[in-house]
Amino acid sequence: MGLSQERLADLLGVDRSTVVRWERAETDPQPWQRPRLARALQLSVGELAERLDDVSCLPPHGDASVTGLRARIRWLDSQYDRVPSTGLLAETGELHGIVVSHRKQATSGRARRELLAVEVASARLLGQLVWDASQRRDHVTANRYFDRSIAVASEFGDPVAEGRTLLRKSFVALYGGDAIPVGLALASRAASASTGHSHALAGLALLHVGEAYAMLGDASRCAESLGAAETHLGRVSADDPAADQFCASQHGRLTGSCHLLLGRPGRAESILDSTRRLLAEPRKSTAVLLGHLALAGIRQRDPDAAVARLHEAIDVLGRTRAGGGFTVVVAATRELGPWRHQPAVRDVYDRLLNLMAGDPGSSAGHRR
Repeated sequence: MGLSQERLADLLGVDRSTVVRWERAETDPQPWQRPRLARALQLSVGELAERLDDVSCLPPHGDASVTGLRARIRWLDSQYDRVPSTGLLAETGELHGIVVSHRKQATSGRARRELLAVEVASARLLGQLVWDASQRRDHVTANRYFDRSIAVASEFGDPVAEGRTLLRKSFVALYGGDAIPVGLALASRAASASTGHSHALAGLALLHVGEAYAMLGDASRCAESLGAAETHLGRVSADDPAADQFCASQHGRLTGSCHLLLGRPGRAESILDSTRRLLAEPRKSTAVLLGHLALAGIRQRDPDAAVARLHEAIDVLGRTRAGGGFTVVVAATRELGPWRHQPAVRDVYDRLLNLMAGDPGSSAGHRR
C-alpha cells in the first residue's frame, strides 16, 4: 500500500513498535484494531484474518538459547486452538525437557530466572496437551504439569503467568468430571491473581467463574460474574500482558453457554448465533460453540437446525480434534434421540462415529 511503518502506526493510533511486532508475528492485532487495519490495507476483515494466520517464519527449531526456546514455546502455544493437540505434543515435550535441563545447569541467577519463565509456559502448555491427547482422561499428569507451572510462577512473582495456569487447571475440573466446586475455586483464584495486572485475564477468568456458577444453577452469581467480566474486558488495552489471550468471541461463547446451562435455550441461541459471526476461521472453540448451538436447537424442538450445526461442528472436529468439542457434540447427538429414525439424524450419527473411529473422510462432506 506504500505505507511506512510509521504512517501505518499513525493511521491506527499505535506505536511503530506495535506494527513491527505484528510484522514479525510476535503479536497479533487485537480484535478492535482489525477493522481499522483492514480498511488501511484495503482488505476485508476475513482477508486480513487469513493473512495474519499465514505465519511462515517460525523460530529456528535448533535454537536452544533462552530467546529461541521462548519463541518456540510461544509459537506452539499460538497454534493450540488451530491444530490437533497430538500434533503439538511431541515437540512441546521435547522443548520442555530442554528447558528443564538448561535450568538445572544454569550458573547465573539471571539465566535461571529467564529459564524458569520459559518453564512456566512450557509446563502449562504441556499439561493442556497431555489432557487433550488422553481424551481428557489423564487428569493426574495434566495437573502435575499445571502445579509445576503455578509453583514456578509464584516463585519468581509473575501473577499473570500464575493466573493463566490456574485458569487452564480449572478447565480440568470444570470440563473433565464432576469437580465443579474445585474448578470454580481455581477460576476464582485466577481472577484474583490477575486483577490489577491484566484486565484480559481477569475478565476471561471471571467468564469461567460465571460458567461454573451456571453449572451449579446459581443464576444470580453467574450474572454478577459475567457483568464483572464484561467490565474487565472492556478495559483491555494493547499493552495488557495477556492481551493475546483475549478475542472478541469469548464473552459471547461463555455467556451463551451460561444461558444454556440455566435452561434458557432461546436466549443462548441468540447470543451464540451472533458470536459465531465473529469467528474468522475454524478453531477448537468453534466446535464447542456450534455444539452449544445444536443443543439450543434441540431444546427448542428444532432438530433440523441442530443437525445443520452438528454437521458444521463435525467438519471443524475433523481438522482440530478438539476434546471439548467432541464432548459437546456427543452430548448434543445423544439429545437427538427422539428423532433418531430420521435420515438426517442418522447421517449425523454415522459421521460422528466415523470421525471417532479415525476415518479421515468423515469430515470431508456429508449426505443431504
